[in-house]
Amino acid sequence: MAPHADDDGGLRAACLAAARATIAERGLEQLSLREVARRLGVSHQAPYKHFASRDHLLAEVIRQCFQDFARHLDDREAQEGPQQDLACLGTQYLAYALAHPLEYRLMFNTTWPEPAEEVGLVQDALHAFNILRDDLKRIHGVRADSPGPNVEVDQDAMLIWSAMHGLSSILQSSAMLHLDLAPGVRERVPQFIMDSVRGLLQSREDQASQSPAAALEPVSRPRTPKRTRRSPAPPNTGSS
Repeated sequence: MAPHADDDGGLRAACLAAARATIAERGLEQLSLREVARRLGVSHQAPYKHFASRDHLLAEVIRQCFQDFARHLDDREAQEGPQQDLACLGTQYLAYALAHPLEYRLMFNTTWPEPAEEVGLVQDALHAFNILRDDLKRIHGVRADSPGPNVEVDQDAMLIWSAMHGLSSILQSSAMLHLDLAPGVRERVPQFIMDSVRGLLQSREDQASQSPAAALEPVSRPRTPKRTRRSPAPPNTGSS
């Protein structure tokens, strides 16, 4: 049954669901408020009660995807430490990307419409990114309430995100069907990538922990041998 135009919450939620269905079935280019109204069996003007334009509707759809994505990441099992939690976070990330390819493409492979900040899309996307940042802050010993971004944390966050995004994209590509990989590689590669990233972070952490001690050690420099002054020769008395 189509939602009644006066049912604010019902109509709004139905518009968002119809928008996702339109994108999934007909592609992003076919999304319009008129198409959403047609699917719902309401007047062409009804969706405008909740969405000022097609771009506002799309921004809300993408925002919903980020909210679902963040909830999926938050639902991971509790771990003993940040390194273990980081691995679990990577597993959750990959699982969502493979289970929800449409939503994943909307979040990361679609140009955000102009109203993205207006509807809160930017804030929800940042919240999802901060889940990764929080783990890395613990690993780097950065206080959770420390003001401003941290260079090391953000560099590592971009490294991990790039690795997981690239992996999820490759696993969903048609090329994967024709790579003729060695047996078992496809199944093992997600864990291999995550272990490699963890190993890199651990190696850098070990180097950082050793550098202060090394800085305190006295620097030994080769000693320059002292030059001995030669005594002047005794004066020539001229005696024979």
